[in-house]
Amino acid sequence: MLPRYRLLLIFILLPLVLIADSHRASAQNVRPTTITRVFWQDREAGKLSYADLVTTNKWNLKRGWVQNFPTLTAEQHSLSQMQHVDGMLMLAVRGTDDENLQSGWVAIDTGVFEEPHGNHFHWKYTRKPTVKRAVLDAEQGNPTHVTVDDNTFYLGHDAKNGFTQVTLPQLKTSGSADGVRFFSGGGGHISLAVVDNAVAYATWIDREGENAGRVDVISLEAGGSGEPAYSFRLPSGGIHGATTNSGKVFFAAADGVYWVQADTSVSETAETVQVNHISLGIDEETQTPFRTNAFANDRNWVVCTTGSGPTSALCLLNAASTSPAVIRLPVSAAEGLRLTAPELVLSLGKRYAFVFQDRIEATSDVQEQLTVIELDPNRDRNFSDARVRTTMPVGASRVEGHHGNHHICFDAYGRHAVFTEPGEGILNVMTLNNLRIVARFRVGGAPDSIVAVGAPEHFH
Repeated sequence: MLPRYRLLLIFILLPLVLIADSHRASAQNVRPTTITRVFWQDREAGKLSYADLVTTNKWNLKRGWVQNFPTLTAEQHSLSQMQHVDGMLMLAVRGTDDENLQSGWVAIDTGVFEEPHGNHFHWKYTRKPTVKRAVLDAEQGNPTHVTVDDNTFYLGHDAKNGFTQVTLPQLKTSGSADGVRFFSGGGGHISLAVVDNAVAYATWIDREGENAGRVDVISLEAGGSGEPAYSFRLPSGGIHGATTNSGKVFFAAADGVYWVQADTSVSETAETVQVNHISLGIDEETQTPFRTNAFANDRNWVVCTTGSGPTSALCLLNAASTSPAVIRLPVSAAEGLRLTAPELVLSLGKRYAFVFQDRIEATSDVQEQLTVIELDPNRDRNFSDARVRTTMPVGASRVEGHHGNHHICFDAYGRHAVFTEPGEGILNVMTLNNLRIVARFRVGGAPDSIVAVGAPEHFH
């Protein structure tokens, strides 16, 4: 018979052992849940990577390869912008070899889809990503910006002074060329704003000369000529961004922002177009106008960043106003840092703008930051009360020209964010309910632009 003290010890320890075994069993039996599928560009290798973000009792990144992806090299090719819509990803590819220029685009079926389930849908990740169509040749000219309007992709082409329209139905069914059409318009580094798939505004990037401030207006009507119906000029050149919102078209030029009423019937002329100007202020040190390079949209608001270091700010424009005016929210940034273009998300009823404070000079050692701005704290759909929610340090960027900045993406439900640290070869996972980083994955290379497709799986 066991001594009394040993029996007492068994009675104390046995429940603890059972609880530990229960926790181990439950951890082993937890069904893996895919949170989202992410695609990111590796600037070092010149390749596109993808992975499923999976969680059980810990976070995992389940990597794979896009089937039938064309062979590209970092020496001869440069991955440019990418956008996704309805399960399709459009990737622009720039050629670097002038003698054998293989540039164009790759359309990828992400393998992510929504399955009907009664009165709602469930996200599914049962298919692998595969290339639906790749068009890489010496005829198109290097692509620039990729724009999406109503399930249609638009890609501007530098050398050809025009853009390609790629509609989704043909891509999704067969990858055929039936839904691909070229339009003339724009020049240099083309920015595009497309309104209701009816009219496109294609810009010229020239700062001086006869094409400075030029905007070409092109009807997208089927059977049309595909040539500009008319052109007009902004008082300032160097146009590097365009967007549309609330029946207006906005342009990012060397002097602030310009806007015009959208001409969906293409009935205006160069003489009748009324160009409106919105100043973003004047830099007191250099006495030059502040500008922006890219826009983001949330409901009737157009959002952009401007300035650098102590003059950094987030700018908000109410596009629904008859005369939009800028609301300028200062963002505290150190000397040597510049805000990236904002990325917007709706998460659990809250609207956020995420902007990185990236180094202006790649050789700088100033600490880079991520700033999160709550756009509508009182939830009245008026962003005039926008405020900085938090700022946190992040790992290094790896800026080279237009590439190497930090980039962020969000799952379709706005529950999680994934952002890149190009200089560290790391992907970070953040939960948006508390804005905390919950996982870091070393993926190697120089992860750059990133896109998330889909939202957490749901099991019954």
